[in-house]
This record gives sequence, C-alpha cells and structure tokens, in this order.
Amino acid sequence: MTFAGCEIVQAMPFLEFIAGSISGAVGLAVGHPLDTVKVRLQAQSVYKGIFHCMAKTYSNEGLHGFFKGMAFPVLTTGITNSVVFGSYSNALDYLTQSQRCERNQGKPASAAQVFTAGCFSGLVQVFITAPVDLVKVRLQGQTTADRYRGPFHCVAVILKKEGPRGLFRGGLALALRDIPCYGLYFLPYEVTRKALTESNKEPGTLAILMAGGVAGVVTWAFATPMDVVKARLQMSGAGGREYRGVLHCMRVSFREEGLRVFFKGLLLNSLRAFPVNAVTFLSYESLMRIFCPPTR
Repeated sequence: MTFAGCEIVQAMPFLEFIAGSISGAVGLAVGHPLDTVKVRLQAQSVYKGIFHCMAKTYSNEGLHGFFKGMAFPVLTTGITNSVVFGSYSNALDYLTQSQRCERNQGKPASAAQVFTAGCFSGLVQVFITAPVDLVKVRLQGQTTADRYRGPFHCVAVILKKEGPRGLFRGGLALALRDIPCYGLYFLPYEVTRKALTESNKEPGTLAILMAGGVAGVVTWAFATPMDVVKARLQMSGAGGREYRGVLHCMRVSFREEGLRVFFKGLLLNSLRAFPVNAVTFLSYESLMRIFCPPTR
C-alpha cells in the first residue's frame, strides 16, 4: 500500500493544524452542555450532584444556561486544537524522524515517543488555552448576567480589575493538568486504535471512535483533580473564594471537603469525554485522509 498524499509532505504541518482546528470545534459543540454542569459542580458547593445541578440550571436559566460561555471557545477552540494536534504530530515527526504516512505503513512510534510528543503539545497549548479557558469558566460559573455580559465584556472586566496577569489566573494549575495529561491523551488513543486495526490496514470508523473515546476517559480520570483546583482558582476572582495559589487551594479544599473534592465532576467528565473525543478524533482522522489519501 502506498500513500499518494506523501507527495505533499511539505504541506503536512499546515494541514495537520487545519484538521485539528476543525475537529476541535466539532468536539466542543458536542460536549459543552455537560462541561457547563461540570464547571458548576467543581467551582460551587450549592449542588448535590449532577442531576440536581442540571435541574437547577434548567429551571433558573432554561436550555440557554447549558451553553453559557460557548461562543468564545467556539471562536478560539479551532486555534487551540490546531495547536494541540499540529504540535503533537510535528513533534512525533521529529522524534521518530518519519512522516505520518510512513507510520501508517507499519512504522509506528514507540510509547515513549507518543507520550513525549503529547506532553509537548500540552505545554504549547497552555499559552493559548489559559485566557480562553478562564473566560469560559467564569461565564459558565455565573448564574445571572450581572457580572459579565459576554466573553468580550468578561475580558475587559478582567483586564480592568486584574490586569493582563488576570487572564492567566489558574494557568499553573492548567499547565500541571495539561502537560502530563496530553501525553496520556494520545498514548491510549494510539494503543487502542492499533489494537482494533488489522495489520497494514487503515483503521476503521469504529476503531477510531473507540480509541478516541477511551483516550478521553483515561485522560480525564487523571486530569480531574487538577481540573477542580484550576476551576476554583479561576472563579476566585469572580466572586468565588479567594486562594493564594495551587497548594493553598488544595489544602483548603481538602481540609473543608475531604479527598473526594478532587474528584468532583469525574463521572461527568467521563460521560462527556467519550463522545466528545470520539467525534474529535474521527473528524481529525477523516480530514487527514482527505488531505493525504491512501491508495492501494
């Protein structure tokens, strides 16, 4: 089997960023309502559980309440996800000294190479994600529109009250969450996809969906504790409890709510992660097949 798309290998870095951009927007649209419930469960202590939070959100705000903060991420998630997939793929090219099409022909990357490339992509995207995620969390966390009228108003308020540094509130927690977890994100995807694909054949739709879903669930299982800390730090400048930093937030949260506080939203993260990441990876792989089509 040969790959005609390898003739455009010089364009691959750019194409990988484009595919990542589109797939990220698709995945976000699928998972945002559950993400809103997760943020509220993690950052606020007024909800008894998932269904209570959903019921209160719907009764007080209607369906619109589940989509708060979505506009800004939709506009920017293309950039974020393109950085994640583009950085990962290009880092893997560098580490393996091979191209994507060569790895698909039976020269897979090692687990260590996949993990390292994933960690690199997590590091790079933090610089873009931190301000976007902050705005998203603050919009999702407010139950009325008395503080922020929208994403751009939220940015303006943060800059006015906290300065440019305010846009990176919770950034350290985000980095501690994303750098190792993006390594874990791509590793189970590659392993599962390979296990469900016959030797020397292209992975089918089901294999990609399952591998993407598994990757999402595994990643969030490790990411949730730091995700809770991140959400609390981000909300601390918007009427939430004030924390001096990551360790202070962890100590106070543990002292007041016990170990289980770090797993708030884990079930919801897992339920959301499977379909979101299944769709994201399927979109990405489908686009890459269009950009670099296999021919027998």
